[in-house]
Amino acid sequence: MTSVYQVKLDGFEGPLDLLLHLVKQYEIDIYDIPVSTITEQYMHYIHQMKQLELTVASEYLVMAATLLELKSQMLLPKQEMPSDDDAYMEDPREELMERLITYRKYKQAAEQLEKQDTHTTFTRAPTIIEEKKRQVPLQSGSVTVYDMMSALDKMFERKKWDQPLDTTIARSEIPIEQRMDEIYQLLTQKSSGVYFDDLFTIRSKPHIVTTFIALLELMKNQTIICKQEQNFDALYVFLA
Repeated sequence: MTSVYQVKLDGFEGPLDLLLHLVKQYEIDIYDIPVSTITEQYMHYIHQMKQLELTVASEYLVMAATLLELKSQMLLPKQEMPSDDDAYMEDPREELMERLITYRKYKQAAEQLEKQDTHTTFTRAPTIIEEKKRQVPLQSGSVTVYDMMSALDKMFERKKWDQPLDTTIARSEIPIEQRMDEIYQLLTQKSSGVYFDDLFTIRSKPHIVTTFIALLELMKNQTIICKQEQNFDALYVFLA
């Protein structure tokens, strides 16, 4: 039976947007993409979307197939080329790199136009990074859907939840609108924000999926803001 929790949200901007997110998060050189690494991370996000019963658009699956094909090409032994100065071996990643670079240019231009149309900015004082993994400071409120999916994945690890499991008894399905209102009411009592993990209190798939979608809807409506000081840091939820 098809789950009533399946939904498609505008927060997912497309496969190129996800790839750019991975390039930024893992500080990948866009001109020298490690296909094996980025394919593994991309497929992890696709799997997580399906686990959350979010509708995966066909273009995501097309990109997944493209990445898997590139990965297989990169694993093939390289053929010896004649020692001719004019000989050129085409990089199978070239088309993908050009698409990503072009998409990034348009995305950056759109962000600049959006900044010119707003009067509110968020800044953070510089900090000394002591951890071994170099991290990139984020603007408050700049958390994306993919950051939230990553936070959900880390929450599963911290709570030792291999998978969100349904209970064997008859489950009580909570409407998304009701869960949105519950989160809103909780945040009105917590001016210091709520830790992302603390919003997921029940180990059941309906609760986890409904809570996650409720958060995305509240973000889309600009009712809440999710903040993260740096990449891979804990995520907190505040009223906007």
